[in-house]
Amino acid sequence: MILSIIINHYKSPEVLKLCLNYLKKNAPQGSEIIVTDSETIEKTQDMMRYDFPEIIFLQEKKNVGFAKSVNRGIGNAQGDFFLIINADVMITEKTAIPQMLAYMKEHKDIGILGPRLFNINGEHQSSCFRFYTPGTILARRTPFGKTPWGKRELNRFLITKGSDPKALKPVGSDWLMGSALLVRKAAHEDVGPMSEKYFMYMEDVDWCRSFWEKNWKVVYYPETFFYHYHFRASKGSNPVIDLLSNKYARIHLLSAIKYFRKYGLKVPRYGI
Repeated sequence: MILSIIINHYKSPEVLKLCLNYLKKNAPQGSEIIVTDSETIEKTQDMMRYDFPEIIFLQEKKNVGFAKSVNRGIGNAQGDFFLIINADVMITEKTAIPQMLAYMKEHKDIGILGPRLFNINGEHQSSCFRFYTPGTILARRTPFGKTPWGKRELNRFLITKGSDPKALKPVGSDWLMGSALLVRKAAHEDVGPMSEKYFMYMEDVDWCRSFWEKNWKVVYYPETFFYHYHFRASKGSNPVIDLLSNKYARIHLLSAIKYFRKYGLKVPRYGI
């Protein structure tokens, strides 16, 4: 089997149904589809049972987090490549996945390939980045991001923006957003699973760094695109209130602390 499509899902059956209907139209013939579902609810169970009985449906009683959900899907996958997507990713073009697979087969040193992402309204969505520094988090989550220093740091962090020419051709990227990743099975076997020390956030950064350290390239591939309904639950208007009241902001900060404890403050540059 060439491809296993692994969909990470949490309590949004209407969105999942739309994602699966697009995949039924546009996934390559012979692909298997696996839904890994955290804190499964009855509505999702009924939908999968009656509308998508042919799809592998892995349920969890609790919200196990992104990494564990992805790892469980990969553990049940048979394909030579794993397309990992969130349930809010819509693949509307029939040529999108085959084009990515062809590029991976041609470039055998690539371990992870990520498509260009668009918001639902068609605007470019940044999805490839350079590695974090503590300053990046400060610039992204506090008013320091509006200072000259903060703007320079954010420009360093973001590899692509809208009409940036670098967004229009394949480029090596330090890390790619985990919402949509095509992963080579052989590379995964070499690198290992996504770290489950992170419940949410930073696991994609950590994983991409592990691929680079094992000499597998992580590449942004904007010659094809997916739509992604991206809701930033971790970001509010006031950073102090965020840390006190927004659990997702706190999770993000705790994940960042775990990341810097693991790697230290050194920031390698593998991509452009």
